[in-house]
Amino acid sequence: MSDLSRREFIKSSVGAGLVLPGLASSLGRPQETNMKREGVAGLVCPPMERVRAAFIGVGARGSGHVARMLSLEGVDIKAICDNHEPTALQSQKRCVDAGRKKPDIYTAGEHDYRRMFERDDIDIVIISTPWRWHTPQALEAMEAGIHAFIEVPAALTVEDCWRLVDVAEKTRKHCMMLENVCYGRDELMVLNMCRKGLFGELTHGEAAYIHDLRFQMKEIERGTGSWRTGHHTRRDGNLYPTHGLGPVSQYMNINRGDRFDYLTSMSSPSLGRAAYAKANFDKDHGRNKVTYTCGDMNTTLIKTNLGRSVLVQHDTTTPRPYNRLNFIQGTKGAFGGFPSRIAVEGYGSTHGWQDLKKFRAEFEHPLWKRMGEVAKKAGGHGGMDFIMLWRVVYCLRHGEPMDQDVYDAVSWSAISPLSEKSVANRSASINFPDFTRGAWKKTKPLAVIS
Repeated sequence: MSDLSRREFIKSSVGAGLVLPGLASSLGRPQETNMKREGVAGLVCPPMERVRAAFIGVGARGSGHVARMLSLEGVDIKAICDNHEPTALQSQKRCVDAGRKKPDIYTAGEHDYRRMFERDDIDIVIISTPWRWHTPQALEAMEAGIHAFIEVPAALTVEDCWRLVDVAEKTRKHCMMLENVCYGRDELMVLNMCRKGLFGELTHGEAAYIHDLRFQMKEIERGTGSWRTGHHTRRDGNLYPTHGLGPVSQYMNINRGDRFDYLTSMSSPSLGRAAYAKANFDKDHGRNKVTYTCGDMNTTLIKTNLGRSVLVQHDTTTPRPYNRLNFIQGTKGAFGGFPSRIAVEGYGSTHGWQDLKKFRAEFEHPLWKRMGEVAKKAGGHGGMDFIMLWRVVYCLRHGEPMDQDVYDAVSWSAISPLSEKSVANRSASINFPDFTRGAWKKTKPLAVIS
């Protein structure tokens, strides 16, 4: 930083509650200023000989990131922050057991990450904290000169989406949401198929996060359910849209030739969590003293600027088998997930699903051909977590753009607040902000890299 050290900046801006230029917004739109804006689509930063990493939040999700980063060449783990000291110590020990230098830990309360940001030996931070912390921690990281890599979702409000965009553009720092499903084997294969035109012109996609997570309600003091359950009592919409939507957005070149234009959303009755609480907790337990407002199933329909349609669903409450849908339809064929199936003109009858094996042999993504076995051994949702972090480190060390940028992070995350607004207004059509400020028209599609 040119005029202030990180320590001075943290004290003078964050500590004093300073509102930085360009952060204020009205109705989800950035405040107009005279500041010249330059987009960060395709942002390239100087190559790093070694990636010096820090972590905020090393519980169930964050500890997995620590483990996989330890397996990657060219990574030094410098610091770990978690307000639960035993959890931080576990990841610190993991580093030492791997033969690495012991990272410093920061455990003095919820805001001790600010003290960590005062260091001058951190290049990136991986943020795996409860959802409400994602935006403020990413903003403060970028302002401190650190690239921010955020667990999903990146933001909970449209205003916070704009804040992430503004600060990423101002600081010229990467702000990537760690949407791991974009690196799944089938998802990358389908991306390859789309780029090769196998399905013709794309017309429709379907995405979902259907996952029975009621058991998390038993996590009271710590764990994901201790904070995630509360969202079901305060909000009604698609609370978690990005796992299914990220890959479909990449198939369709969202923010890279097309963009989300508007959406409409509706929710089913909210019954499942109240019934689960009644069956599993005493009648005087806190889980039985709240009203669950989020519909068991939320269904959102998105229209894109090019006229395509996208269905997005969310259900973490009913006893229904896991499904992300992962469906893409084009003028020449279609692919659907869970189970994976395909039908393409010229490969047999399209009145039924065709043999997927021959497609895998021809269209397997180069990354999975090259690193699939290593990824499976490293683990993390079938290897997708390893592939994702490997790509992050590769791009940082080679000075290449990230596969996901801040515009992807906020466009996919904004489904949540926009769906809530639509549900609250009888499924009214809600316009989608253009977070790229028109840059989507000229940004190149994501390439199939090897």
